[in-house]
Amino acid sequence: MRESPVGIEPGARHSTAVISPEAELAESVVVGPYAVIGPGVRLAERVRIGPHAYIERDTRVGEDTHIHAGAVLGTDPQDMKYDGEASVLEVGSRTTIREYATLNRGTAASGRTSVGDDCLIMAYAHVAHDCHLGDHVILANAVNMGGHVEIGDWAIVGGVTAIHQFVRIGRHAFVGGGSRVPQDVAPYVTVAGNPCAAYGINTEGLRRRGFGRETLASLRHAYRVLFRSNRNMGDALEALASEGRLGEEVSELTAFIRTSERGVTT
Repeated sequence: MRESPVGIEPGARHSTAVISPEAELAESVVVGPYAVIGPGVRLAERVRIGPHAYIERDTRVGEDTHIHAGAVLGTDPQDMKYDGEASVLEVGSRTTIREYATLNRGTAASGRTSVGDDCLIMAYAHVAHDCHLGDHVILANAVNMGGHVEIGDWAIVGGVTAIHQFVRIGRHAFVGGGSRVPQDVAPYVTVAGNPCAAYGINTEGLRRRGFGRETLASLRHAYRVLFRSNRNMGDALEALASEGRLGEEVSELTAFIRTSERGVTT
């Protein structure tokens, strides 16, 4: 557990903070100056709310999460179809939300927007309505997401990247900064650019997370067959399947591609 900042004891609530009587705050929650916490907000143990942060309503935040100065959570979806229906924002445990990031609630489409455990949402990033982020996800500064985006565990998205609505980004994928992402990003793959293109397996990231040589070799081989063999994707998938046992990671990669509705970044 991180220690509280110097001079701020667990459970301290600044006198200028505005906290709705319909909010539920665990005893150890720290609330900074001029923060606003609205109705239906539930903050678990040891959550820290920075100065001028705004949590509008119907937001659940897990233990040990830190919401920095000026961040805005739980506001209405920026969706013209939104008609005031009940919806929530869920943020997991040990997640960090940096300055001026914005996270909207969901719409009737899924009823919620969610961010997993151990995530890092950097300054000025935007998580739109009905987006779902897994665990250990990193969004760098000024990542902007359309609605209904799904990002898998351990994925990293570089700064100033725009992600089109309904895009899926697979587990352990890496998206380079300054990219425009209109199609799905396959798990374990590195993409970047505008237009966005695939540049191989996220080798360095996978090594850091303990993936072994055999797994990396299998993924590299699958990448060559799927993305660099000059076959269309359907034929490439069949060619790879005909080789027999693929391994768990390659099976995940091929299943993701087969279920893509927007097409996969190549």
